[in-house]
Order: sequence, then C-alpha cells, then structure tokens
Amino acid sequence: MDKTTLREIEQVLGYHFANPTYIEKAFTHSSCTEDRLKCNERLEFFGDSVLALVICRRIFERFPEYFEGDLTKIKSMLVSRKTCAKISNALELTKYVKVGKGMSHTRAMSGSISAGVLEAIIAAIYLDGGFEAANDFLLKQFDPLIENASAAHHHENFKSVMQQYSQQNFGVTPVYELLDEKGPDHNKCFETAVVIGENHFPSAWGVTKKEAEQNAALAALVELGVLKPEKGIAEQ
Repeated sequence: MDKTTLREIEQVLGYHFANPTYIEKAFTHSSCTEDRLKCNERLEFFGDSVLALVICRRIFERFPEYFEGDLTKIKSMLVSRKTCAKISNALELTKYVKVGKGMSHTRAMSGSISAGVLEAIIAAIYLDGGFEAANDFLLKQFDPLIENASAAHHHENFKSVMQQYSQQNFGVTPVYELLDEKGPDHNKCFETAVVIGENHFPSAWGVTKKEAEQNAALAALVELGVLKPEKGIAEQ
C-alpha cells in the first residue's frame, strides 16, 4: 500500500498508524492471496470481539435501568454484520480493499466483505494503539446508532420498561385501566392510564388497546422521570 493511500485511509478513520502493516493486512481479502494467514480473516475474528466488548460496556453504562434481556437486544442490533457493513459502506472503506479477480463487482463487496473490513480495522487499531484507541474509533461511529437503537427499543417496549420499574420500585405489577373509547367499531380510539397501587398516571390515547397501553406506559414513565418527554430515551 502506497503512502498516499495509507494517508487517505487514516484520514477517513481519524487514526494514525504507528505500524502500517496492520492496516495493510486489514484491507487484504482472502480472495487475493493463496496464504490465508496473510489476509484479514484473523483480524476480523479479533475485531469482532473488541467490537462486542466496547458496545457491551457502552450500553451497560448508558442504560443502568435495563435488564440483561434489554441490553442483549440492543447489542444484537449494533454488532450485527448488517450494521458493520452499513458503517463500512458509509466510510467507503471497500474502495481500498484488495480482492481477487471478479470480486470487486459482487454483492459481497457491500455486504460480507464490507463488514469484515470494518471488523479487521477495529482489530488493527486495537493492536496498533491499544483499547482506548479502538474504543474512541468505535464510539465515534456507533454512538448515534446506540441512541437510535434505544429509541427503537423503547418504542416497542414501554410496557416492559414500565413493568420492570414498577416491580423494582413499588413491588407490584402496573395495571392498565381503560378509561374511554370513541368512534365506530371499525375506527375506534381508546384512552388508557397506568395505575400502580394508589398512584394514577396521565392517560393516553391509541387506535388500538395495545397502542393506548404503550402510550400510557410512556406517559407514566415520563411522569416518573424515568424517560425524557421529548424523545422517550432513558436518562443517564
């Protein structure tokens, strides 16, 4: 790899390599070498583990009110090959990858090869600069996705978060009280509120009973200060 290409890659990654050998191997696909020890597969293996550690640590600290199951769901969204490929493609990393003849125009370039390159780069940065260097690189790329994953998770799981919070802090399971319903049978709306013991929380409407309960759970969580009203994202 020539110096100009190396500098371009370092600029894209926001990291300067003390040992360029790592980055050279990170961009070498198995299809272009007969010796698989000279390709990026071993780096992929290592980088995958570094990625999992960094993401697990981040979401563990970011969401102290989440149980193991919730953290696992968010982790699965973030460390998937699909997410790695998405980030790699956004950085346009595959244009630097060395692949065998006929591989450059295959779907794998934007899929498995792209994801593998990102994982290999993670390992290369870790080996060259240590954990903090890899951590800084990853959080720069993944922090926005962590917030999005949290928002998406909450959107589907307000009732789950409400139940966990209620059991932990009140020792009881919340009750969803149907207060009102309006409209014809084919187009009804429902008003529901969360009740925990003697505590009644703000009601919310939904076009189905399930949606009304989710919205009521959100309203209660906001009232309790567990979630922010503007985005419904858990407080740190």
